[in-house]
Amino acid sequence: MLEFLNIHPLAFGLDISDLSVKVAQLKRGKGGFFLSSFGEFQIPVGVIEHGQIKKEKELTEILKGVRTQVQGEKIKTPYVIASLPEEQAFLQIIQLPRMSKEDLESAVRFEAENYVPYSLDTMEIDFEQVVPVVDHLNHADVLLAALPKATVSSYVAVLKEADFIPLALEIESSAVTRALIQQETAPVPILVVDLGATRTSFIVFAGYSLRFTASIAVSSSRFTQSIAEFLHIGFQEAESLKIQYGLEDQTSASGKKVFEALVPPLTDLIEQIKKHINYYESHAGHEHLQRPISTIQKIILCGGGANLKGIAQFLVGELQKEVSIGNPWVNILPTSLKELPPLSFAESLRYTTAFGLALRAAQLYDQSPSPKG
Repeated sequence: MLEFLNIHPLAFGLDISDLSVKVAQLKRGKGGFFLSSFGEFQIPVGVIEHGQIKKEKELTEILKGVRTQVQGEKIKTPYVIASLPEEQAFLQIIQLPRMSKEDLESAVRFEAENYVPYSLDTMEIDFEQVVPVVDHLNHADVLLAALPKATVSSYVAVLKEADFIPLALEIESSAVTRALIQQETAPVPILVVDLGATRTSFIVFAGYSLRFTASIAVSSSRFTQSIAEFLHIGFQEAESLKIQYGLEDQTSASGKKVFEALVPPLTDLIEQIKKHINYYESHAGHEHLQRPISTIQKIILCGGGANLKGIAQFLVGELQKEVSIGNPWVNILPTSLKELPPLSFAESLRYTTAFGLALRAAQLYDQSPSPKG
């Protein structure tokens, strides 16, 4: 979304969240892509809050160093595909009559007034037509996206001040599903639960497209804080206990206490998952899938919080649905690859958004008619 250039030089993915920046660059190898560069850089509290950049100079200084401080190859290209904050975005599937691409753009911007709950003068509007799996439509399904102009301008300004050239800015959910959904196709609706450090995102993907997104305050950090408060210990000690015991070890006294401490935020998470599933299923339109199913069939977990031991099994018991840990490498590595990637699987869950952005950069580079290099 939000294209800036028509040519596609070599670029890298840049995931900017409230507390960290993650970088990933993919290059073409035998049978698929390989991860040539990656890195994670901490952002001090208060620089970005709820997706809004509060201290542009501080963020600019952090970004200036990421290309040379990554692991693997140093990143030489200034071209970047960067994330935009999910909590600042509005997405909606709308239906319009079939028409030409030029007419569709005008119609989308006209119809946006009926859906976007903000003044369009303050919003950046973008869209993409949803390709149906079963095409017998007498209308066009369109994914409408809107973000505050002030937010987009702030991110663009920081990127340019850090000597980057943005090829595109993309809402996080688009990058997450590109990384996790195999071949970017889902025959039935899938719910992706992205358990981040400061928030959790719910993303529904069906067919070839996003269908629904939402963001809540339950987060991996909140899990840790709950342990700290329950046991009257410091945050770092609580984080260590969370990693050590998770939800699996209830045989030891410490494991039981960690589990008890995690019950309140997990109960909140479960209720929020149920609430958003019910909302989606009651509002789902015609998905035009191979099987006429509008109910969530599967839940995929990603983000750093997905590393909590036993969380998938716990959610299976509570939700009575298939729950699995996502594989951020599914569209990157060839299935026959025997070697371990340079980033461990547990660590890679935190890089899901960065991988999705890097995948888009690599795919565009492959497709570009411009000279490589």
